[in-house]
Amino acid sequence: MSRIGNKPINVPDGVEVKIDGHHITVKGPKGTLEREIHKNVNVSLDNKVITVTRINDEPVNRGLHGLTRTLISNMIEGVLNEYKRELEINGVGYRAQKKGNKLVMNLGYSHPVEMDPPEGITFDVPDANHITVRGIDKELVGQTAAVVRTKRPPEVYRGKGIKYAEEHIRRKEGKAGKK
Repeated sequence: MSRIGNKPINVPDGVEVKIDGHHITVKGPKGTLEREIHKNVNVSLDNKVITVTRINDEPVNRGLHGLTRTLISNMIEGVLNEYKRELEINGVGYRAQKKGNKLVMNLGYSHPVEMDPPEGITFDVPDANHITVRGIDKELVGQTAAVVRTKRPPEVYRGKGIKYAEEHIRRKEGKAGKK
């Protein structure tokens, strides 16, 4: 019995959902998202309420039940309100800036690191030490933020690098702390 999968999804005003077999399209004020649904999960729309059911109780299908419901819910939330992920840059001389759509970062390498945003993603740089990744697809926003973070992950001795705004870096003492 999936507690998450059994919850109905209410479709808010301003969001249009179209279900065509195992293909779902969600259209809202921020944009349009599409997704293929697994064949072992059935999705139905009745009176602005989406319900997700599974064909049987095999473990694979039980896992897909809650996952599918959450993915559809995230699609509706994304087209209504954008998702965003904030990153912080720590380190002397480390900074970011926008050039057109590109994100250009100086991260202590011999060259600046440039990134083009994937389709549907925008980078905001409110100041030199903060980056905001925005978009309507929650999965793509998270993946893009993770790729930006891999350009210089935070290190544990001095805390230099790119980290998520809510992330806490556990610091190590180093050699001097051994005495």
